[in-house]
Amino acid sequence: MLLRTGPSRNAETSPPPGFTLIELILVMTILTAVIGLAAPSLANFFRGRTLDSEAKRLLALTRHGQSRAVSEGIPMDLWVDTAQGTFGLEAEASYNSTDSRALDFTLDKDIRIEVINVDPANTANTARAASTANPARTASLRTTGNLMRSASQPLVVSEHPNLPTVRFLPDGSISESSPQVLRLSDRDGASLWLALSRDLVNYEIRTRNK
Repeated sequence: MLLRTGPSRNAETSPPPGFTLIELILVMTILTAVIGLAAPSLANFFRGRTLDSEAKRLLALTRHGQSRAVSEGIPMDLWVDTAQGTFGLEAEASYNSTDSRALDFTLDKDIRIEVINVDPANTANTARAASTANPARTASLRTTGNLMRSASQPLVVSEHPNLPTVRFLPDGSISESSPQVLRLSDRDGASLWLALSRDLVNYEIRTRNK
């Protein structure tokens, strides 16, 4: 008597197992619920990344402005248009009628920029405290302060005369007439501050304005 050892005819012809319609609907429902719960967190994450990248781009432009001012021996102006959400860098117009290397940037549509000027008395106190903390730099800070005061006296000629301007002088210092703080905020109220450092020689990103 012979026994059949291969697959039966019924096994060969039966369709492979699959998902039923009810199972597919259940899986889609679970996926929809998970995406709905995760979407707000993902949106906040990407908005936070956008705020951080815009602050870093603005900080990089301040470094570029200082570098150009020193290398070319010409004051550089970083202008800010808070109404249009734009900013840029250009050589002072009184030295160059046109600047072929001028840069213009537009902020992300969800980011807003504000210019904040701190009381000059507070700035003087900050500079005095920095000098006391580091006596070796007292002379250089005093010289820088004198240069900034003399540089802020002439009439500024600019392509953007009615806009707040951060001015970088040829010695690498920052004019005392420049804004003390630039605030970047998103539509959820999160903020980053681009503020003058304690020694007043450059800007730095802060998570709090203090």
